[in-house]
Amino acid sequence: MSVFALFALTVLPLIFTPGPDMLFILSQVMGKDAKAGMMATIGVCCGYLVHSILVALGIAAIIVSFPVLFETIRWLGIAYLLFLAFSLVKSVFSKNTLTIEKKSSSNPVKKGFITALLNPKGMLIYFAILPQFIDKNGNTVSQGLILSFIFIAMIFVVYCALSLLFARLTRSAQIDERKQKWIDGTSGGLLALAASWLIIN
Repeated sequence: MSVFALFALTVLPLIFTPGPDMLFILSQVMGKDAKAGMMATIGVCCGYLVHSILVALGIAAIIVSFPVLFETIRWLGIAYLLFLAFSLVKSVFSKNTLTIEKKSSSNPVKKGFITALLNPKGMLIYFAILPQFIDKNGNTVSQGLILSFIFIAMIFVVYCALSLLFARLTRSAQIDERKQKWIDGTSGGLLALAASWLIIN
């Protein structure tokens, strides 16, 4: 299987995991319409584009200059994936429900950009995932950028689809608890499998 396909399968459950970006986008859908959600998605993707360039160049420099540090980042990344997997599986047994505020923004693109740019979880995901799929013997910068663009493209497709679906199916301020637990449990299991695969490869 292509390394890019494996990367896509690894980040897919992360994209479906509710976070600041997804909650902001869905709040725009509920506060206005699907178009507002898609405009917010464009802003979020632009924010991650900045992360992509910085992280790709930074990882490339680390690989060339500090191979031991690169391996350290790689193992910390695997540990972070396992932590996320545990947190998601744990949430399945929690009684908390996910609520979304109906709050529209006058400039969803700008707000989405800032939301993604200032989201520390986004940067952690890049450092946790990208190093696992970069060949140290190849062009590290181009590999990092390609992987980043794949991640951004998947975010764009998933979040736009969710905007359309969410606008069509419901106007409720609360996501169905049972469905959310299924999503969390499945995502957690997939992340655990991805981390296990990275450990043995």
